[in-house]
Amino acid sequence: MIFRDATAADLPAMVAIYAHHVLTGTGTFEEVPPDEAEMAARLARIQGAGWAWVVAEDDGEVKGYGYYAALRDRSAYRFSAEDSIYVRDDVRGQGVGKSLVAALLARAEAAGFRQMFAVVGDSDNVGSIGLHLSLGFKQVGLLRAAGLKFGRWLDVVYMQRSLGVGDRSLP
Repeated sequence: MIFRDATAADLPAMVAIYAHHVLTGTGTFEEVPPDEAEMAARLARIQGAGWAWVVAEDDGEVKGYGYYAALRDRSAYRFSAEDSIYVRDDVRGQGVGKSLVAALLARAEAAGFRQMFAVVGDSDNVGSIGLHLSLGFKQVGLLRAAGLKFGRWLDVVYMQRSLGVGDRSLP
């Protein structure tokens, strides 16, 4: 499997992967899948800001994708990033997601970020929570009943991992 920067050619696969998660899962709180034009705009925004959007490719097929962006827009957050990953349903549990997060961690650290946050939709999302724990993230917060999807209240789990020297020194 290779991990590379996403391109416009990857948009159909990424749209399909994300649509599945939107329509069947609670890891994202979106309820209507974005179309290809919207995904293209999101890709352009992330890459245009200098952040990473990566695809996992195997045998010429996109198996998953992930990206990181600044945690918030205000300047004081400039050393904190948030990751997002989505894996094709038929390859879940095979290490694609973990490898994507590891690639994002390396890229974010190389770009000078000091903290990575995961904002996990649904406290029952043991796959994403476990994946992040296995890469050194710690749970740092819980927003109870923050979202309503599929007729049920969903929590949001905040997880955090230091990058490089983290907060042990100033940039």
